[in-house]
Amino acid sequence: MNYTDINASTIDRWIEEGWEWGVPIDHETYLKARSGEWDVLLTPTKPVPHEWFGELKGKKLLGLASGGGQQMPIFAALGADCTVFDYSEKQLESERLVAQREGYRIRIVRGDMTKRLPFDDGEFDIVFHPVSNCYIKDVLHVWRECARVLKKGGVLLSGTDHFVNYLVDDDEERIVNRLPFDPLENPGQMKQLEENDCGVQFSHTITEQIGGQLKAGFRLTDMYEDTNGSGRLHELNVPTMLAMRSVKE
Repeated sequence: MNYTDINASTIDRWIEEGWEWGVPIDHETYLKARSGEWDVLLTPTKPVPHEWFGELKGKKLLGLASGGGQQMPIFAALGADCTVFDYSEKQLESERLVAQREGYRIRIVRGDMTKRLPFDDGEFDIVFHPVSNCYIKDVLHVWRECARVLKKGGVLLSGTDHFVNYLVDDDEERIVNRLPFDPLENPGQMKQLEENDCGVQFSHTITEQIGGQLKAGFRLTDMYEDTNGSGRLHELNVPTMLAMRSVKE
């Protein structure tokens, strides 16, 4: 298996074990969204500002690596025309479950975001991309594909993982790793991931995350930082995540 296949099977196993990002929303949460009471996450703890979306009714929205039945049902409840793209079969099963339960239509596509996305140029108004590019090596490719499938003036909402998490030990007390954290190049880092059942993950710099979006043709319009949601770095209020709103020029 290549590393993306390893990550897909790892995430499937995490979901079977009760992973928080693989638990679909319940019926009551869907009904609340239908009545205008809703929030979604790009990062662990801070809800995305509603004004980042604008009017969702009738908009074509791509949930990129956004399976799990947590965000897409909300967008569908608000009237968006939703497509979800993910490499985890279990995450996509959750999307099917909620869509069937609530009776809305959604296009569900399994695929690997390290490859060309199977969508037309300028197909979407919004791309919603929660924290997930820590599982791929080449972030710029993803930003360029997001720009390709968005209409001119389309909006990219992305959650990204800082490099900070990859510096520290398991207890988040000591700096133990040299950057970049790249297990494909560093066998010791791959061993760390294997011992902790973390799949295959990569650190990315702010240059890769923000600079990559600028290079791909986006204009950054807003951003905020967030913590991991648990652990020592979270307890110390150390920002480790970044959420961005960008517009295709």
